[in-house]
Amino acid sequence: MFVRFQSAVPNRNGRFPGVFAMANGLHDTGRLSGKDAAWWRQSNDRLNAAYANPSLVSPGSYEHPGARSWFKETAIDLLTLTGGYLALLDRYDIPWGELRTMTPGRLTYEDDVQIVAVPFRYPDDWPL
Repeated sequence: MFVRFQSAVPNRNGRFPGVFAMANGLHDTGRLSGKDAAWWRQSNDRLNAAYANPSLVSPGSYEHPGARSWFKETAIDLLTLTGGYLALLDRYDIPWGELRTMTPGRLTYEDDVQIVAVPFRYPDDWPL
């Protein structure tokens, strides 16, 4: 099973950014309080040190229309850390949703805790 936390509404490009992109957006637009900005920096540093960045490990993994990151359901530590980001989004009234699936699409990257997948498209991938 794979889990994704993403925006509840599409952005200007019609995409649904993931949890880290939304938190980074809050920071990049200067909307975070000093305390939350410090937490964001510390948390990003911790995640960057502990987990691979698919863009660096496998350049091109996101260079497909609609490619999205998903957590593996077994990545308990990563999912726990993500809870802090979801709480941050809640504090700033940023709507998000949780998706779960066994079939997120065609994989372009995979490691122990995450995947990047391109969603299936009709009619290419729909057999009926």
